[in-house]
Amino acid sequence: MKRRMQRVAWALTLLGCLAGTHAGAASAQTRYSAAALYNLGNAYAREGKPGMAVVNYERARLLAPDDPDIEANLELVRRSVGVPIEASSRLERAFGTASPTVASWIGVMGLALVAAALISGRLRAPHRWAHRAALILGIAAIGVPVGNGVTLWPRLHEAIVIAGAAPVRVSPAPMGDALFTLKEAEAVRITGEHEGFFLVRTLPGRVGWVWHADLVPVVPRN
Repeated sequence: MKRRMQRVAWALTLLGCLAGTHAGAASAQTRYSAAALYNLGNAYAREGKPGMAVVNYERARLLAPDDPDIEANLELVRRSVGVPIEASSRLERAFGTASPTVASWIGVMGLALVAAALISGRLRAPHRWAHRAALILGIAAIGVPVGNGVTLWPRLHEAIVIAGAAPVRVSPAPMGDALFTLKEAEAVRITGEHEGFFLVRTLPGRVGWVWHADLVPVVPRN
């Protein structure tokens, strides 16, 4: 009896944790609208500001990753200015089509199935298949938000160049020659920050410091 109560408490704790994750995702979605960000991206594209257009398309894609119009416009703007486009990995193709909110709901349902299986404990022989099926389906469903989170993690540190040409320097100081220059609308990964400069890594793997005003993080920092 004691062991069963411990399993129940453990299951309910996990369910509460994931429900909290879902609440956070839902709260974020009420602050931003994929449609509004998409329209804002279109407006910037018409104004000849590809950097800000890509920023808003990328933000819209985080909320609606399966929207073909967002994907098409994002690729069109990037190709128009000749910046590299990162190919999607197998993991992104498998888990990246669900929005964080949908993935969280699937995870909540998965935890509910696992909790039900743990609460039921050892069932009689004729019903063991139901216990095992619920456990397997629950674990598989929990894997959806986990995989979704793994695919989203690199994009949480992504930034877009909004300057016409952003010099990349060897140190976080506005002096000396630039190592190379980033194009507007190019995507980079932020790996560090120091006194108004971001340490970035480009898609080809080059590293350097960029002045913060030349970049806009895809996920707002405040």
